[in-house]
Amino acid sequence: MSLPVVDPSESIAEPVRIEVMNRAGLGMLAAQAVSRATVRPALDFAAALRTRRPWMSASMLKLANSCEKAMAVVPAPRGTRIQRVRFPDFRAEWLWHNTHSDPSCVDQSVVLYFHGGVFLAGGLHSHRRLAARIARAAALPVFNVDYRLLPTAGFGDIVEDALTAYRYLLERGFAPARILLGGDSAGAGLAFSLALAARELGLPMPGAIAAIAPWADYNPVGRRADDSRDAVLSTATLAVPVAVHAERYGALQDIRSPLDHEFHCLPPILIQVGSDEVLRHDAELLASRCARSNVVCTLQVWDRAIHDFHLAADMLPDARAAIREIAEFYRSIDEPDRRRARGRRI
Repeated sequence: MSLPVVDPSESIAEPVRIEVMNRAGLGMLAAQAVSRATVRPALDFAAALRTRRPWMSASMLKLANSCEKAMAVVPAPRGTRIQRVRFPDFRAEWLWHNTHSDPSCVDQSVVLYFHGGVFLAGGLHSHRRLAARIARAAALPVFNVDYRLLPTAGFGDIVEDALTAYRYLLERGFAPARILLGGDSAGAGLAFSLALAARELGLPMPGAIAAIAPWADYNPVGRRADDSRDAVLSTATLAVPVAVHAERYGALQDIRSPLDHEFHCLPPILIQVGSDEVLRHDAELLASRCARSNVVCTLQVWDRAIHDFHLAADMLPDARAAIREIAEFYRSIDEPDRRRARGRRI
């Protein structure tokens, strides 16, 4: 893959950098066509079903969760080690490559990862291969969190699970600056919510956030209306979890989107998003918030990349390249800390 091209015309403001990644490969174009013909209609149908026949939506959720459990048969990448952790309300797992340090070594950085699925689906099985790829590429252990989902838990409970996982790493002895947040889609938005909640609670800030196509605006009214170019998600699909929460827990009166906050004191941020995604709206607004609060941020716009294309890294060279970019971002945060630590020991 060639080096990214910076388009000055799309620059938001310093210290935000926008990188327009090079043209989509044939594999990505094929993935976009297949997703447009299969995934997008299926998700749109499920969203419409939720509105027209609510009694059937529960069955759809059960089907989605059954699919996630069925993915337990999919092996992790070769060389991946797994160590499971149980919390009172959720579970998690450590992932690391057998050629790298295991999670017992707290004098290193660690990635705290949150899976996507619009808070309705997804889990450890569906995102294990992606999280393990990040672990190997970054040469760091990844703590992959299976937080509670709607409708069993509300938005606030999900953020509480993220905080519990963060506190767990702090209590194990990981330095806050060595805890690097990551996630995709709703999980990427959750990484922002965690950092913001930690700031409000007076907890130390994590060292970085790498966000894949973050869902960060829960208000469907403010979202860009034209989503016809997105091969996977629609505004109707993104409205479903908000409706599910409202139905069970009431309106989102006390729950604020990541975009409803100021971003002062947040750590360096990397955002990756496809050029045609409806969530590009969220990604660009997040970058604007970073600029307004003088937070260092790189926004990478990947040409015609489908939503969460990183999950198809086994087939898409573009996805493998994007994961390498995430790993390089984490290394750029981690290596200066290592040099400072060596200086202190001397």
